[in-house]
Amino acid sequence: MKNVANLFPLSVTEGAYSYSDYMHLMEKVVLENRTTGPKQSEDLNHYTRLNLTRMQRLNKKTVIQDSLKEAVDQVDTPQTWYILTEAWCGDAAQNIPTIVAASLSNPLITVKFLLRDENPELMDAYLTNGGRSIPKLIAVDEGYNELFSWGPRPAGAQALLKEYKANPVKPYSEFSEDIQRWYIADKTESIQRELREVLEAVYVEK
Repeated sequence: MKNVANLFPLSVTEGAYSYSDYMHLMEKVVLENRTTGPKQSEDLNHYTRLNLTRMQRLNKKTVIQDSLKEAVDQVDTPQTWYILTEAWCGDAAQNIPTIVAASLSNPLITVKFLLRDENPELMDAYLTNGGRSIPKLIAVDEGYNELFSWGPRPAGAQALLKEYKANPVKPYSEFSEDIQRWYIADKTESIQRELREVLEAVYVEK
């Protein structure tokens, strides 16, 4: 278990959002026709509007499987799940509501949100194949010992992205629609299974 306290100074932790505050930030930037982060474009604004709608829907409709709830209930020490994200990220919109919903059954778990581009040092400690891919979940105990990490997307979606990058035969805008169709068909099954697996690896005796 590695200690990552150096990655979470007060300048980072004091800027973290609760889920309610993060959703309010999403609503705010949509109303202002912009997104989070330094890069602004109409495409990113469009994705942000779609993501807000997706998250609002998933917040209402996501049902946590009993097997995942049982794994979450095994958590017996206070911990914080930090999630690196940005409002324009489609993978974040599809996965964050499930992570939050899963955490709610255990009061020992606090979920906090950090914007990727405001926290480059933390992000660069959790790269995926050298890239700043999000969302990234980093779970730490009260002493900032890393318990586990997950992200940026379920294995099935990651495989689609790898295949696309190896042979990009269509514009990325069309590929992003393929990914969203994958998430719709998956119905949060993959994120729930993968989150259960990482929790069981930490807490459930084999």
